[in-house]
Amino acid sequence: MKQTSNLHIESMVPLEPPDAFVKRIPITDSVAEVVYNSREDIKKIVSGRDSRLLMLVGPCSIHDEKAGLEYAGRLARLADRVRDRVMIVMRVYFEKPRTTVGWKGFINDPHLNGSFDMATGLERGRKFLLNVLQTGLPAATEWLDPVTPQYLADVISWGAVGARTVESQTHRELASGLSMPIGFKNGTGGTLHSIQIAADAIVSSRAAHTFLSVDGYGRVCIIKTTGNPDGHIILRGGVNGPNYGAEHVGNAVERMKKAGLQPSVVVDCSHGNSGKDHRNQPVVFRNVMGQRLGGNTNITGMMLESHLFEGSQKLGADPSQLKYGVSITDACVDWETTEELMLEAYHGLKQPRPAAAPARA
Repeated sequence: MKQTSNLHIESMVPLEPPDAFVKRIPITDSVAEVVYNSREDIKKIVSGRDSRLLMLVGPCSIHDEKAGLEYAGRLARLADRVRDRVMIVMRVYFEKPRTTVGWKGFINDPHLNGSFDMATGLERGRKFLLNVLQTGLPAATEWLDPVTPQYLADVISWGAVGARTVESQTHRELASGLSMPIGFKNGTGGTLHSIQIAADAIVSSRAAHTFLSVDGYGRVCIIKTTGNPDGHIILRGGVNGPNYGAEHVGNAVERMKKAGLQPSVVVDCSHGNSGKDHRNQPVVFRNVMGQRLGGNTNITGMMLESHLFEGSQKLGADPSQLKYGVSITDACVDWETTEELMLEAYHGLKQPRPAAAPARA
């Protein structure tokens, strides 16, 4: 008989079931409090019930736990200084979508050498998240693989569906069952149509879905969800240029209104909005802050790619030669710039609102 299956499969390695994994690396009562309370705060911010600004700040990707935890310690202290006007959530991104090929992130290749030890990546990733949460910082991530949330979702306060997956039915279904607020990025084009794609994704994720996935025992199951009411748009620009200006923000707001959604826009200061040049992130940040301080409370947050040191570096054959605290994916602003921008936002939000500021839609 001719073989008709697994023609391109090299191996299948069983993975520890999610329930056993989580039980072995458990969440503590104090960490559960951080996750629960921060999710509730984020929900209030993106729905307009909390006037603070949400800041999703941190490295483009985590590749070195030591540098990541040093960054988290600094960010936690800064977050405490600004918490009455700005809510800071740390970007802890373990999965990296690639346009073609490249390092896919810490979960996929934690040793940075092409060994693809995903079991170790999941374990080290969860332990890293728990260490971040112990500083009092909530964590944000992008959901890429639809099974990963079974291992990590209980310790994540905010999630994203990225520009490459926002049209994916699988990711819209996944978002409908996740327990945290989800931001949907516009498509990679960055056009007005790509903003509509994000609005459509929110509508889809708010609905109940039924799909195939795995349960806590690792069994393939039919999953039924109730829908996620806490979706919002992320403007990240695209190949056609930036989309953080007032015109694009206004367009996103109108598209959400037409879809029957509460307008809520988070602006990504990196990616297409910065032209992939980290030095432009402060320009985007200050423009968007100006819109918010001018009365546009439909802008509920911003994203900033930031690390200990600025720029980025290429991952070569010898990971031991990497510079400490420098991104190996997208270029980031340095810590000093991060602190400066967060404090600018904090002091700006202290100022009185213009008398003619429009009410939130």
